[in-house]
Amino acid sequence: MPADLPRRLAVACGMLMAMALPGGAATCERVDHDGQGYVLCEVGAAQEPALRLWQDGPDGAPLRNFANVRRILGPDEDLSFAMNAGMFHADYRAVGLLVIDGVELSPIVTGASRDNFGMLPNGVFCTGGDRPFVVIETLEFAETRPDCRLASQSGPMLVIAGELHPRFLVDSDSRYIRNGVGVAPDGQTAWFAISSRPVTFHEFGRFFRDGLGVRDALYFDGSISRLYAPAVRRADFGRSMGPIIGLVQPGG
Repeated sequence: MPADLPRRLAVACGMLMAMALPGGAATCERVDHDGQGYVLCEVGAAQEPALRLWQDGPDGAPLRNFANVRRILGPDEDLSFAMNAGMFHADYRAVGLLVIDGVELSPIVTGASRDNFGMLPNGVFCTGGDRPFVVIETLEFAETRPDCRLASQSGPMLVIAGELHPRFLVDSDSRYIRNGVGVAPDGQTAWFAISSRPVTFHEFGRFFRDGLGVRDALYFDGSISRLYAPAVRRADFGRSMGPIIGLVQPGG
């Protein structure tokens, strides 16, 4: 990896914020790290109120895709970007903790399991509390119960206090399109990323830790990872999703 790549990625992220449109919109951009391509969407503290988390529509049925999310937006609202935001059951409801607008719709799950969600330590992405954004390890979250306007639990953690998850293997042959979220150390910025090609957990974790300099990052999913980002002409369809997170901008 070039020695100045973290600095170049930081500059690129700064450009994203400079390019942000009025009223809370964010611009996503394609970036490279260690030979792998990613789409990176940056959300700053001032944009946190425009970040939304969806599971069900007004009729109580799971939304399942970006087209349905766009249909329920107001006449003066546009979707800046969106991605799947955690693992889900067969009925498309969240596997673990889900908080939307301060209301807990699904409880936290603290036990281990054989799937990726239960590859401990896993964690929670939380917004709108004491800091605009935070990724917290699940057991710590369960003990401290921070206030969250939005929260989604998933797993495994990609980066934990600056270290990669201990079960990630450099020579792993498990590759998927993967997506997740990392938070700046000061909690003022959240980075949502998805790989452009299949990557390993180790490669994806290094992107957040080494490329973006985050100390905590959380995996959302792999086999169904999807992104809607008109700024990079990307709209992934074809698979139904559970929880979906996205940024809403004024429009119409």
